[in-house]
Amino acid sequence: MDYRHIAVKPVAGALGAEIEGVDLSQPIGDDVFGEIRRAFLERLVIFFRDQDLTPDQHKAFGRRFGTLNVHPYVKAMDGHEEIIEIVKEKDDKVNFGGGWHTDVSFLEAPALGSVLFARDVPETGGDTMFANQYLAYETLSDGMKELLEGMVAVHSAGSQYGRQGESQRNRDKRTGMQLAVTEAAEETTEHPVIRTHPETGRKALYVNGAFTERFKGMTKAESAPLLRFLFEHAVRPEFTCRFRWAENSIAFWDNRCAQHYALNDYHGQRRHMQRVTIDGDRPF
Repeated sequence: MDYRHIAVKPVAGALGAEIEGVDLSQPIGDDVFGEIRRAFLERLVIFFRDQDLTPDQHKAFGRRFGTLNVHPYVKAMDGHEEIIEIVKEKDDKVNFGGGWHTDVSFLEAPALGSVLFARDVPETGGDTMFANQYLAYETLSDGMKELLEGMVAVHSAGSQYGRQGESQRNRDKRTGMQLAVTEAAEETTEHPVIRTHPETGRKALYVNGAFTERFKGMTKAESAPLLRFLFEHAVRPEFTCRFRWAENSIAFWDNRCAQHYALNDYHGQRRHMQRVTIDGDRPF
């Protein structure tokens, strides 16, 4: 089907497209919104350039897709509990999201998607990479698919927001984005290793290095070899695209079938982003 109201320009073979012909600060009619949603489902991550959004407009766009998440472990923007500000100052050593992951997979009902808005970006560096998890599943051997079908993975925020990661964060001077460490971050939830997308019906690999700890019924040591293979396989170069940020750009990705990675290659420069995350359903 052709797009009548917007221009959709793929940025890579695997996933990703830039969307032109829409101003997200203005009310979006149902016909235009329907095409944006179709592009989102077809391309997994979509990008918008030259958008000038207030926090309320940012939230309003996200709410067209569902209710907004309030992050349990990251400080919210003043006056806007649904927006987190992702800031790396010039002298910070580590960044937020600096590893392949799927947002908040540690929740019982993980995110549908995330809308990231660039306020201040480095002159060079600070790109974000995305990886297609449909392809990660579809390129597995029949034997591996059979092995993984029905398996369940245990996810937790402990290594990122709990006691497990506290010494690393302190040593590396992570920015003051995180709320106080709580025992809740150590809690676990379980999700299928192969999930079916609720809208497209396609199967996707659903494990990630940030939040997947082990397989249900196995120890971490027993799980490690297979998880290591899946983590590496999931982000093979041919499954990826890369987005170069500019001020007032937006990336909107589908957390149900894509992973992402914020590159940390801009030391001595500042990067300031704002993110809303849209609530999803329990994977199946």
